[in-house]
Amino acid sequence: MEEELRARLLATASVTAICGTRINWGAHPQGAPWPGVILRVISDVEGHTLKGRNGVAHARVQIDCQADSYGGAKRLARAVRAALSGYRGGLLQAVLFADAREGREGGSNEADRPFRVSLDFFVHYTTT
Repeated sequence: MEEELRARLLATASVTAICGTRINWGAHPQGAPWPGVILRVISDVEGHTLKGRNGVAHARVQIDCQADSYGGAKRLARAVRAALSGYRGGLLQAVLFADAREGREGGSNEADRPFRVSLDFFVHYTTT
């Protein structure tokens, strides 16, 4: 699932036109310029029936779109949302937009903190 979500974003011209290949799981590389996309799995539950696993998992994925300006973070978030909302293909059975939040990263120097738009998606995917 992780590889396919990242590949989908890298294959979307409107996303890569803004952030290039700076789409990473877990963290933005130290010293890399903004804008960038950081993906995190918030929850991941495998489906079961009374007969055992059913081969489908349901995850909630947070995608942080970060940039040096609010407008840059918002443009990137719109491109990511358009690329993923309603998407299905490969192992991904359905990628459904759930909600969004806005803010700034923490840190001691406000001028150095990037702006962030966080998007949450429900991802239903095949595990077998």
